[in-house]
Amino acid sequence: MTTAFKHTDDSVLLGAVENIRKERTQAGLDGLVGGLEAVIISTEPEHFAPAVSELLGNTGHDVAMSYSQGDHDVCVLSLEGSADLLVQSRKAGVNPFAGANKGAKTGNFPNTRLETYVFKCPDVAGYFAIQSKRGVRFLGDAVVSTPNYDYVQTMPSRFTGNALGFIQWKKAESDYFTPACTALNAGFKKPGKPYLKHITDLGHVATRVRAEERDAAILEFMELTNYDFAFAVYVDFLNSITNVARLSDKDYAQVFTSGIAPFVSPETSGPTELFIYNYGPRGHHMAFTTGDIDATVAALKANGTGFLSDVVGSRAEGLKQVFTKMSPHTLLVNEYIQRFDGFDGFFTKSNVTLLTKSTENQ
Repeated sequence: MTTAFKHTDDSVLLGAVENIRKERTQAGLDGLVGGLEAVIISTEPEHFAPAVSELLGNTGHDVAMSYSQGDHDVCVLSLEGSADLLVQSRKAGVNPFAGANKGAKTGNFPNTRLETYVFKCPDVAGYFAIQSKRGVRFLGDAVVSTPNYDYVQTMPSRFTGNALGFIQWKKAESDYFTPACTALNAGFKKPGKPYLKHITDLGHVATRVRAEERDAAILEFMELTNYDFAFAVYVDFLNSITNVARLSDKDYAQVFTSGIAPFVSPETSGPTELFIYNYGPRGHHMAFTTGDIDATVAALKANGTGFLSDVVGSRAEGLKQVFTKMSPHTLLVNEYIQRFDGFDGFFTKSNVTLLTKSTENQ
């Protein structure tokens, strides 16, 4: 790493983006990856049940199934119109993400992170064959085939610490139960809280990546999916860039946040690079749509949820947003976001600035 490195604009990235688009087409990858089907969140075994209960109490998702599969306990949280949240605990065996889970504050959480983003794929075998020839490394040497789905998963990225999974449903979607699974009677129950009906789909997840690896992380994601880099918002005084990749304006978006310049010290490098110093590159927050953000936040506060700031934005600006404090069980922040009156943007620079500033309080 060299501290002389600094992003000044997106011209180099944009040139590479065009090349990736052409390469995807030439390789036959166009149309092979759709929107997000699920995220896989791993916890320490003692945090598994509290993590599930926490998500049941602060999202609209509900328990679809719980099971044990090999060395994993898994609880699937689903909501119509949204990607699933698969919370799991790895009880034994090798953790391929262990190397990514190292930071100044992760000593007690060696297995905790949002590990994998799972995308829909109409032809997993074809995708696996094409990408294997292109040198993509997968977690296994063959497609995992079950009665209800085919699945492959990449090795964790050296830029983000995350893997990407690709799933082809054969029958019912969101049915992850296989003959190798045994039902897990964990007794999870959705709280009967009225505010939960206002919280709907998972709109985006933001991953923190190092400044010097920002372009590589975005381009790698484009090479593995049909997503395209859309735009970036620079917040110079906080040394932060928020980058958005989109499949379409109706689908889940993938967000990457990095420094403008690389990390130098905890005191001078800004909240984005400081987060990476403390926790490593990883998913920072999951953003959920809400139909009434003010009522949702008030109810969550009354229920004990802490927030990093007040709600930012306004109806006149087109959207309101807020970050919770980091979960002690998943190391994830929840964002709640409400867009008004057909707002066709994704973010506003003022909101990005205020939200990034609020993460100084983590």
